[in-house]
This record gives sequence, C-alpha cells and structure tokens, in this order.
Amino acid sequence: MGAPQNLSSFRCELRIVRAKNIELKSNGHLFVRCYLSAGKNNRVRLDSQEISSKSDLFWNETLSLECSGTQDSMEMLLMQGSVVFELRWRSSLPVLGKIGGSHLLGRAEIPWKTVSETPEMEIVKWAVMVPKSRRVYEDIKPPAVHVAMKLKVPTVKEAMSVPVPVLMPMTMRKRRNNQRVTNSDECGCMDVGCNCADYDMFALVAALDGF
Repeated sequence: MGAPQNLSSFRCELRIVRAKNIELKSNGHLFVRCYLSAGKNNRVRLDSQEISSKSDLFWNETLSLECSGTQDSMEMLLMQGSVVFELRWRSSLPVLGKIGGSHLLGRAEIPWKTVSETPEMEIVKWAVMVPKSRRVYEDIKPPAVHVAMKLKVPTVKEAMSVPVPVLMPMTMRKRRNNQRVTNSDECGCMDVGCNCADYDMFALVAALDGF
C-alpha cells in the first residue's frame, strides 16, 4: 500500500520470537542485535536479552519505537530505511575475570518498505542469517530467526496528544524495561565524533519489553 499519506509520526514494532538451526560446539549465550536506520546514514543499536545456547532458543521479545519528525523525513525512513538483525554468540566463560565480546553467527536485513507495502503493514517471517563469510552450504541449514515487523500510524487524536520535540534536530532515547539508558548510550549514532545536530528533526524512543 506504500507509505501512509500525511505521515509525521508512527510506531515501529519488532518482535524477536525464536531461533533454529543453531549448532555450537561450546556453551554460551545467544542474543539478537538490531541495527535500525534513523536517517542520514545514522542508526541505532539495540540488543535482545541473552539466552542459553542449550535452551529452546526462545525470546518472544518486542521492541517498540516511537518515531516523529517532518513528513519528508518519516517517508524517507520508510522508503529507504531497514532493520539489520545479527545473531550473536557470547561465551559464558569469563576471560581474566571479564565477559568476552560476542561473535557474529549470521546477519539478515529487512527493508521497512517491504512492511509498509503490505495491506496490514505487518510481516512475519524466518530471517535467514547469512554468515560473515557469505558462504551457504547446500547440505547445512543456515541459522534463522523468527521475527515480526509492524508499523502503526496513530489516529489524528493520538497524534495531536503527542508533542513533537523541538529542542534538538535529532533526539534519540533508548529505554530498556522502561528505564532510561544514560551516558554513552544516550546517542544512537554509531560513528565516532558524531554530531547529531547535522541531521533532520527525528524523535526516537525505544522500549524493549517482554511480549
């Protein structure tokens, strides 16, 4: 159906359900890292909860994003933006008393355009995780994560009740379990030396809760 008309705000919902075809030789924890487009080559990173690699590989978590800005910036986000899902593994054994970094098992990218063009503005699918080497063997099933993506456009009454921020050209706030993330997590920009004032007005509030 294309991007909704007169669009200046909308809600993006991501649901990470479960994973399959995971074969690991060592015990550890799995999680899904999401990179979300935020315009002007800027993006926000959010991680799911970590679960044991020996469990049933079930998350069922929902990520909700409240987006508002100019109509042009919102339409551009839907037409050109995407969500990158990364399936990652982290060893449960500390090294020198510290938990080590995570290892990328595979990556998948889904454009928001594929969601906005559906009648219900919603898709549910198994996202096949392409390994970093980009090699997929025919006799081995690649890892996959069951995800859902949905767009919700507020009614006129709802839109009027939500003020559009005007303090910063771009404001990004991430919330986990309704708690504000502070300090270095305040800005969602991934580039070192980023200046958020260079970007269009865009308000982003994220909440990661159990679904």
